[in-house]
Amino acid sequence: MCYDKKKVGDGMNILRKCNLCPRNCMVNRYEELGDCGVGSKIKLALVSLHPYEEPFLSGKNGSGTIFFSHCNVGCIFCQNKKIRDGFGKEITIKRFAEILLEQQERGAHNINLVTPTPYVPLIKKGIGKAKKEGLDIPIVYNTSSYENVSTIKSMEGFIDIYLADFKYYDNKYGEKYSHVSHYFEVASSTIDEMVKQTGKCVIKNNLLKKGVVVRILLLPNLLEDSKKILSYLYQKYQDDIYISIMNQYTPIEKYPYKELNEKVNKSVYNELVNYAVNLGIKNAFIQEGETQKDSFIPDFNLDHIF
Repeated sequence: MCYDKKKVGDGMNILRKCNLCPRNCMVNRYEELGDCGVGSKIKLALVSLHPYEEPFLSGKNGSGTIFFSHCNVGCIFCQNKKIRDGFGKEITIKRFAEILLEQQERGAHNINLVTPTPYVPLIKKGIGKAKKEGLDIPIVYNTSSYENVSTIKSMEGFIDIYLADFKYYDNKYGEKYSHVSHYFEVASSTIDEMVKQTGKCVIKNNLLKKGVVVRILLLPNLLEDSKKILSYLYQKYQDDIYISIMNQYTPIEKYPYKELNEKVNKSVYNELVNYAVNLGIKNAFIQEGETQKDSFIPDFNLDHIF
């Protein structure tokens, strides 16, 4: 089922009546902010070579991450809270295109657009400009998957790799922890469109060149929900996608829900990994070692933006 209720043009005009995500706030972003807090300009918080993405994204040189400010999802446990709440600086589309090329020149294996949804029409203009000037590394769309399907369709031809969260199977958790409705229906429709666009994952020289990676961040008390997501994804896509099973959840403040104030127990995470093995999942990444700490949260310092 698709929750894309209203369709408008996918060019810059969409900012005059915005429905890029399922919130469908329909505001004129040239005159006021959308529900996501974004206006009509690109706003960035950090440009970096990130070594901690999945190995076939980070490679030896790092993934060329570009962290956008704000977010269209309101996860109360957000580990990038600083930028979700608006930290960053506005730039022009011209400067954005320059940043894409600079990331390539720095040796990035890909361009990794983190929380790009509110900026899609602006991003497309920047990518188009940069490609005319020599950008040729893969472009990654790194998302919560709370998207309108029409938004993902509009990215066909611009995006090589989709790095998609699958946060919840049961919609009650989406409503409780992220203030979104129909999360499962939205995310499953979104990911389905992503797979239709890219097809089966293509890996060359140990680097992902094309395909879909779905991340499952195990939250406290949500083991059974995460198992349902794993089962759903494997039954539907088998080995056409990669699944990243993550244990790095780190509470960074006191939350109103007691369970969110705890880290994930190692034995619980191992149970989820064993469940994936028993399902027959082969194309997967797991996290080992000490990942549940603040040092894995980026230092949003406006590096390489100006």
